[in-house]
Amino acid sequence: MAKLINDTDFIKLPLFIKGKVRNVYDLGDKLLIVVTDRISAFDVVFPNLIPNKGKVLNSISEFWFNYTKDIVDNHMITTDVSQYPEGLSQFREELQGRSMLVKKVKMVEAECIVRGYLEGSGLKEYMKSGSICGVKLPAGLKQADKLPEPIFTPTTKATEGHDESVTFEELVNRIGAELANKLRDTSMALYKKASEYAESKGLILADTKFEFGMIDGKLIVADELFTPDSSRYWDMAEYEPGRPQKSFDKQFVREYLESIGWDKTPPAPELPEDVVAKTEAKYIEAYERITGRKLI
Repeated sequence: MAKLINDTDFIKLPLFIKGKVRNVYDLGDKLLIVVTDRISAFDVVFPNLIPNKGKVLNSISEFWFNYTKDIVDNHMITTDVSQYPEGLSQFREELQGRSMLVKKVKMVEAECIVRGYLEGSGLKEYMKSGSICGVKLPAGLKQADKLPEPIFTPTTKATEGHDESVTFEELVNRIGAELANKLRDTSMALYKKASEYAESKGLILADTKFEFGMIDGKLIVADELFTPDSSRYWDMAEYEPGRPQKSFDKQFVREYLESIGWDKTPPAPELPEDVVAKTEAKYIEAYERITGRKLI
């Protein structure tokens, strides 16, 4: 039976950030990221935990950080708990597989999204205006259609509420042309390499989002990378444009919530056992297909 982790109060270090899923601790010039088994949907955290979810997300990021470091460096130092400082190795059972020691970076105030297919908020914007973030697209595209070429659609990082989509020109005005171009070019290169790899595993990487930071003037990809929480994966064998695709993330949770008519305001309802089990299985399948390994 997988050990479930909801919180990490056993770690007596300064809490840097507590997110919906991740707890991040401050170790001076480094951070410790611990990925819990919490799940959120529609920006609300649920009372249930999804077994192995934290291990899947952490291990997929580790895989992709290693696979893409020829394109851009990343913030990962190690996932080996025995190498952690501050006596953290005593928590090996709790932390192994679901944590990462990383460099502390100054984050860039932008979220970098690359879309290769028409879905999500991009689909909604296209239906209204025929474009996404100022990028004009051909008329007549259907839901889940492959775009003529991948597009870069950044958003600003909001301190409150939802992030806001911006055009590339607006991004240039906010952070400068040099950095904006670097973010776009790096994001596109990462997406191209990962999507080609995913296709070799029978998966479509429909879209993804990145977060970047700077260390000594050098661009670093940080946070998570190509996980089912930050990316939309579809099964190539079941792909059919013109309808929603089955994805490797919270699909079963969202479908259940829609079926019960939840109004998407807290508190979140309890999830049935079968929804939890199906969601766990989908996360594990994503890990095993992407990495070619069994989840330990």
